Amino acid sequence: MDIVFEAIAEDRPGPKWRTVYDRHWHAYSRWFLRDGIRSRPTYLASLKSLKAHMPELLPAYEAIVEMAGGGDLEARFLSMWCPPTYVGGCSQAIVAGPTPVLIRNYDYSPQLIEGTWFASRLNGKRVLGVVDCLWGVLDGINEDGLAVSLAFGGRTTSGRGFGIPIMLRYVLEFARTVSEAVAMLKRIPVHMAYNVALMDAKGNHATVFVSPDRKTEVVNLLVTTNHQHKVEWQRHADATKSVEREQALTAALNHNIDAEAMLKAFMLPPVYQTNYGRGYGTLYTAMYYPATASAELIWPGTRWPQSCAVFTEGSHTISFDETANVGRAPLLKRVHIPKGAL
Repeated sequence: MDIVFEAIAEDRPGPKWRTVYDRHWHAYSRWFLRDGIRSRPTYLASLKSLKAHMPELLPAYEAIVEMAGGGDLEARFLSMWCPPTYVGGCSQAIVAGPTPVLIRNYDYSPQLIEGTWFASRLNGKRVLGVVDCLWGVLDGINEDGLAVSLAFGGRTTSGRGFGIPIMLRYVLEFARTVSEAVAMLKRIPVHMAYNVALMDAKGNHATVFVSPDRKTEVVNLLVTTNHQHKVEWQRHADATKSVEREQALTAALNHNIDAEAMLKAFMLPPVYQTNYGRGYGTLYTAMYYPATASAELIWPGTRWPQSCAVFTEGSHTISFDETANVGRAPLLKRVHIPKGAL
């Protein structure tokens, strides 16, 4: 299966973002309505929740809803208030030292990734984010050097709260430091359990456990996969090798290795997963460098660098093997990088 990873730059939502919307809206709308329209909160309830918890994001939200056509369903979806449940994988590590870096593998089904790397200034600040739900963030960095990524927390519990991608968008839009980001995560309700890794330009870092039914917790961990203090969903942990990945990355960090050596650990099993047919394959590796507000997306054999100062639009086409439970690593098939930096 071929997936196009596309880098686009647009300060405010415009025709480029609308093209992304047109490409993915049919699939997103089907997912959003999978339990019936009455199972999703109304537009007024969604708007009220945004005003209560992330009021600074409202102008950007209104602009993106307008670009999507301004419909009731679109507005409810884009608020990400009480979305349907979804489950993924992912590994992440905070590497201190001479070159501090936040590194993560995003593990999911290749059929379900959006593949958009979006550089924007929705609120005046440059934000680079790998996008989910059309404007939410799976991982990213802002021009202040604050980097963030997420991993599923390994629990099936859900509650009244926001999808984590819009919370990470909010953090990158308005926080400058880890302490500011942590304060935001503590006060915003989340609809499922996640492990959030944070690092800022001064090298400060934190791992935050968020849950719909438990107090937000800052923990002294540099490595997280898909459980929190202990495994609570054994079947998922076994299928995704959550404990084995955590152990492998922790062992690598205990050898005091640098960022490049840590990258090698992320590119090897059990951390690097190829179970694409069952939805647990590594779709990309991301490295974030807070000191320079820069980032890379990485696949075996290729690295795609960007920064908040210089962001070049382009695309990479990656081929994933879905034919076996333990497949081959993805292959870079085609690169298209237009001239010019934005």
